[in-house]
Amino acid sequence: MNVQPHLIALCLKQDRKAEYELYKQSYSYLMSICMRYSRDKDTASEALNAGYLKILKNLPSYKPEIPFKAWIRQIMINTLIDVYRKHKREREKLTYVDEYFDTADFSDVNVALARLNCKQILDEIARLPEATRRVFNLFVIDGYSHREIGEMLEISEGTSKWHLNAARQKLKEYIETTVLTRV
Repeated sequence: MNVQPHLIALCLKQDRKAEYELYKQSYSYLMSICMRYSRDKDTASEALNAGYLKILKNLPSYKPEIPFKAWIRQIMINTLIDVYRKHKREREKLTYVDEYFDTADFSDVNVALARLNCKQILDEIARLPEATRRVFNLFVIDGYSHREIGEMLEISEGTSKWHLNAARQKLKEYIETTVLTRV
């Protein structure tokens, strides 16, 4: 995705054609972010549209010295977190875990990963419980610390670690079963 500065300038003037062109250019990148955090395409599309509106609304605060791709990525992640918080009360209450125990159960499964394709792994990540999937994405893919995740999702640092451990366990079990059934 390579957005030209003149396109951003036209969007700042609220040129509808330029806004649509920006939407087309950034759609696949932003949708890939939304799909990592959503269970289905409809939910991801809703989040994408909400995020895109925030991008247009906050475009006057964009600073050209910051890469545009990184800037819209951060807005989209923040939007997804806002959507998560908004629906938090509707979901089950989270069980808080104060302590996190490191286990030796994590092992390299490179042979297993070689037998799986990316879509299978993404599908399995999408099947994780919502809170667990969000913590996994924020920690593993987006590189946030447990402290930052706790602040964003309004959970304790220990709960964030618990969700990451749960996600790893479920993905490990899936990979092990997939490899064992193929051998």
